[in-house]
Amino acid sequence: MTRTWQWISFSLLCLALAACSGGLVRRVSPPAASIQQLTVNTDGSWSVDLRLQNYSSIPMRFDSADLAITVGDQTAGSLKGAPRISIGPESADVVTLPFKPGIEARMAVADALAGRRSLGYTLKGKLEAVPDEGKSKSFDIDTKNTLSPVPGLDGVLR
Repeated sequence: MTRTWQWISFSLLCLALAACSGGLVRRVSPPAASIQQLTVNTDGSWSVDLRLQNYSSIPMRFDSADLAITVGDQTAGSLKGAPRISIGPESADVVTLPFKPGIEARMAVADALAGRRSLGYTLKGKLEAVPDEGKSKSFDIDTKNTLSPVPGLDGVLR
């Protein structure tokens, strides 16, 4: 009889552990944003390929971006857009946004392109994203990186 109770107790313990271990962990982590490519258009405006990285374990829908761009030491302005794209868990995607920079920033980019040298940039601001079946969240972005001229493509930095 004692052996039977031990077997039943062990079986119930295994069932309880199996019930607790099931299910996907839903982790929402702050996303990242960076400039994947900056293209200078003929009218002086820029086309900014913004890379959005979802570090969460669930899909996120990116609804809006409001990011201040600085190139070199020059304030370029505010990059605002509504990408409205969903990005899967632990994945990234790129959205292209038009941008009209200030004159000082245009000069800094033109100088880097003419001299074929790298140019540092910063992005500071907010991304609005909605976790899968969740409420909208605002995430602070503070990115520092560099862009370099692309050989063979005039007016393009990556």
